[in-house]
Order: sequence, then structure tokens, then C-alpha cells
Amino acid sequence: MEITINCKLAGALAGRMRASREDLTTRWLERIVARVELDPNRVFPTDELLDHVPLLVDRIADYLEDPADEISADGPVTAKAIELGELRYSQGFDAHQILKEYELLGGILFSFLVRTVDEVEEACTRSELLACAQRLFRAVSVIQQVTTAHYLRLSAERVNEREERLRSFNRMVSHELKNRIGAVLGAGQLLEDDEIAADPAQRARFAGMVVQNAGAMQDVLESLMELSRMDQDARLQRNVLLPRVAAEVARQLRELAQARGVDLRVEPSIPEVEVSSAAVELCLSNYVSNAIKYCDPAKPARWVSINARLEGGDGDCDLVVEVADNGLGVPEDARGKLFSRFYRAHGEIAAEVEGTGLGLSIVRETVESMGGRAWAEFDGAEGSRFLLALPCRREADAAAGARAATEG
Repeated sequence: MEITINCKLAGALAGRMRASREDLTTRWLERIVARVELDPNRVFPTDELLDHVPLLVDRIADYLEDPADEISADGPVTAKAIELGELRYSQGFDAHQILKEYELLGGILFSFLVRTVDEVEEACTRSELLACAQRLFRAVSVIQQVTTAHYLRLSAERVNEREERLRSFNRMVSHELKNRIGAVLGAGQLLEDDEIAADPAQRARFAGMVVQNAGAMQDVLESLMELSRMDQDARLQRNVLLPRVAAEVARQLRELAQARGVDLRVEPSIPEVEVSSAAVELCLSNYVSNAIKYCDPAKPARWVSINARLEGGDGDCDLVVEVADNGLGVPEDARGKLFSRFYRAHGEIAAEVEGTGLGLSIVRETVESMGGRAWAEFDGAEGSRFLLALPCRREADAAAGARAATEG
């Protein structure tokens, strides 16, 4: 092994690789873009991430030159490989795409060495030449394994988390449906009683119970259908600009707003930031429909407003979406339970408003699945603001939003 470690050809090839690292990085980026449906600026969406690719090339060159210089688990290259695994997870890549990504890198580096080796004026044996190829393969494999392992660890955590949420949710839904079915059966059996059937008031009362509980079960099933449409990981949903999502939600709920005399506004200051279409539309629809349903009929002017803003600086940015209204508000003692499943804050004072109390819990589950949070704010007894915040994982999104805010 002595001759392999001190191979002059390996040192010369490593030097050429370091000198060409920018070109090799560009080639890798172009090959990735050609294989995935991703804008080139999002393959490595920040300068910091893009800068780590030459670092990977340098580290591979180091190992090519000196195989004793192992790529350690706690080194900066490994940290960058882990960071890349987290990025690819957030972008919705699958494990095969990550493996293919590093296969492309290995192919680019190997082709570079094939083109370069004849230009190097260093004598070497056949075994030394094969050893150089083996070192290149091993270095790329180690980095690939680190990235993929971190990606798979995040995926496993998400699966476990979703399974636990699903089990809990199924228990709650089963309990709710069991109670509703019991109420329908009980009221239906009472309607068969001759004495009750002969009393119009009693008959209407129990028939109303049947209709009310059957309607509630239908609402539960519709909520389950909404969740099934979100069954795909939210990261894999189609991305569109937020103003477009807000406009679509307003279009869908315009008739409901007009029927209740509510002025539904989409503010022009919403930043031009891309979001998951299905996920954000689902959340906004729940927020806006609740705000319309719980408008204050005593007010001559009723309104609901959709707005959004970017908060925080580079690297720690949140997209905050807000639905504000001047409606009934939420009693103070009910605010802490708003996002609990099957909880309805206005069950008594707005009994005519149908609902299951699942909407806000669906919002919370959906937003948290994307690494965000959902909450409500109140300035007094009347009116409310329901908000959700999603992390700005792409520096380009934040920059676009900042430009839109400045131009607006």
C-alpha cells in the first residue's frame, strides 16, 4: 500500500480537480436540473448551500490524494451533506433522486479524471490508476450515504409522527360518529312511538334531531375527505404564488360572503411568494369560511380581510398569512381550546351555525406538517385574527416578497 498512498498521479489529479471545482459544480447543477422538475435557482437555493458543492469537490480531491485522510463523521463536509439531505427532504425529493444526484456527481468527476489523466506527466502503474478510481468512488459513496441517511431519518420521523396523529384522530372521529349515530337511532326509534307521532311538536323536535345529527355526520365525512386530499405529503403539492391562492379562496367563498352581507377583501400587499397550493388553500378556506359564518349581524358593515407578510431576516424568515374580521370574536375562556378537535367556541351563542369543530384542528395539523404553526389573536371582545406561519425555506422567495413589498 505504500506506493498507493504516495502516488504522484493521484496528487496531480487532485490538484487539477481543485482548480476546476467551479466548472465541475456548474456541470453537476445542470445535470440535476435536467432530471428533476425544479428551477435551477432552487436546486441550491442559497449561496451558502451552493458554496458547499466546491467544498465537497475539494474534500473528494483530498481523499483522492491521500486515502489516509478519511472523511470523518464530524467534519465540515459531513455537516454539509446532512444539510443537503434536509434540503432535499423539504423539497420533496425521494431517496432514488438523491442517489441519482450523487451518481451524477460521481460520473462528472470520473469523466473529468478520464479527460485529464493523459495530460498529467506523472508515471504510474496500472494498480495506482485503479486505486485512484476506487478512491473517487469511495469518497462520493461516503458523502452520498450521509446525505441519504439523514433524509431517511427525517422521513421515518415524519411517518411515525403522522401515524400517531392518525391514530389519535381516528379515535376522536370514531367517538364523534358513535355519539351522532346513537342520537339518530334514538330519535328515530322515538318517532316510531304512536304517542310522539301523533304530536306535531314532538314529531318535529325528534325529526330535527335526526336531521341535525345526520348533517353533523356529513360534515365529519367531508372533513375526512379534505384530509384524504391532503394525504400526500404537503411537501409534494404543486407550488403557486400566494396571491393566486388567496384570490381562489375568495372566489370560492364569495357567494357565502354575499349571502351574509360580508365584504370579503384580498389585500394587494400580499407578497409574491410561492406556497403549497392545496395545503394553503385548505387552511385559508377554513379560516375565511369561519370568519364569514361568525360575522356579527348587528354590525351595519361586516368584513373579512386576507393578508400576508414576511417576518424575520435572511435564514430565519417566516411567511405569515392572516385572516382578520370584525365579527363576534371568541370568548376569553374559549380561546385556549380553539384548535382542539371537535371544539366549537360559539356552540351556544351561534347554534344556528352548523359545523363539527374539525376545521381549525385540520388547519393546525396541516400547517404543522409543513414545519409551521397556527394561532389566533384578539384585541378585545369583538373581532379576531387567525394566522398561520410557514418557514421561508428559499432565500429567493424572501427576496421576491421583499421586492413586492417595496414596489407596492
